Amino acid sequence: EVQLVESGGGLVQAGGSLTLSCAASGFTFDDYVIGWFRQAPGKEREGVSCINSSNGRTYYADSVKGRSTIDSDNARRTVYLRMASLKPEDTAVYYCAAIWLPRVVAGTATCFSAIGIDYWGRGTLVTVSS
Repeated sequence: EVQLVESGGGLVQAGGSLTLSCAASGFTFDDYVIGWFRQAPGKEREGVSCINSSNGRTYYADSVKGRSTIDSDNARRTVYLRMASLKPEDTAVYYCAAIWLPRVVAGTATCFSAIGIDYWGRGTLVTVSS
């Protein structure tokens, strides 16, 4: 069974940092791009960051670029998203997602669209207080 299990969410002060984890199982890890999306109440789900484990390439949304780092521990099949300088606007449920690599290569799915995602985690809530 495919599973993506997020952890690391919680309440943090503005300006603080946290690290989110996504533990993957049930599929060939290296054949998928692993990404993070987030969804605030009443808002569309938006891409935050993703990593292509097969070549190590990473991508970041403009909203988090420069203050976030995504990396992968392939042996543990876990992807981490480290976020710093958190803002109240970062408050959202953060979801881990897996996209079959050929879809990304073909351009039929991207790290920043919630359409075409193969697998979703259940999400972890990040709340950033003012």
